[in-house]
Amino acid sequence: MNLDLDGKLALITGSTAGIGFAIALGLAREGATVIVNGRTKKRVNDAINQIRDQLPEAKLEPLVADVSDSESVAAVTRQFPKLDILINNVGIGELKPFEKISDQDWLKLIEVNFLSGVRLSRFYLPLMRKQKWGRIVFISSESGVNIPSNMIHYGVTKTMQISLARGLAETTAGTAVTVNSIVVGPTSTEGVSKFLVNLAKKAKVSVAEIEANFFKHERPSSLLQRFATPEEVASLVVYYSSPASSGTNGAAIRVDGGVVRSIL
Repeated sequence: MNLDLDGKLALITGSTAGIGFAIALGLAREGATVIVNGRTKKRVNDAINQIRDQLPEAKLEPLVADVSDSESVAAVTRQFPKLDILINNVGIGELKPFEKISDQDWLKLIEVNFLSGVRLSRFYLPLMRKQKWGRIVFISSESGVNIPSNMIHYGVTKTMQISLARGLAETTAGTAVTVNSIVVGPTSTEGVSKFLVNLAKKAKVSVAEIEANFFKHERPSSLLQRFATPEEVASLVVYYSSPASSGTNGAAIRVDGGVVRSIL
């Protein structure tokens, strides 16, 4: 399928590794000019070099910025005053019992996972409506639907993203701008892989056994019964970033491996 992304400028927050990197690579492969974002120059340069190793012709722009605060977002919008595609991917999480989650813990996750997307969308969405085309995608999680008891604050921020995306979509009625959220299931990102390796070492078992036990006890409803790859998630995101997805707006689209037991 030709997704017709030549000439489109895309920003993917947190795109130096994992799902964000896979999305950046996928969009670059379809001809978009991709802004690769990370918090350090080394991470950004390494990611750009990795993409160019696979796609020498890729059109890439570096963006060293921590988009979790308002001043950094203001600097981003000055550097890139116009976008066609915004992928709000940056996010953090931590395992912590509810009674141990401090106000600061809550504020940190809300700032990174939620307000980064609020601030960027607040700037770029009106411009997309004015230019009569645009795509905004929030990378949410099945944890926003099935709130995990050991990281409630993370789950809440992912629910907030889904709600925000739907609300923003309501402001685009009758335009060629769409706002959607992607509900991602357990995925084999850099952080997850390190976590599994550490668990396997402590338990003195294989990583495969840890993964099998995770799906048996923590995500028994998974139909996939394995971690998705970042590329599997990215392929869906790339489609919903393209003109081909024009009929979908305000949706929470699942790439969760069947974890959420729902027909909708």
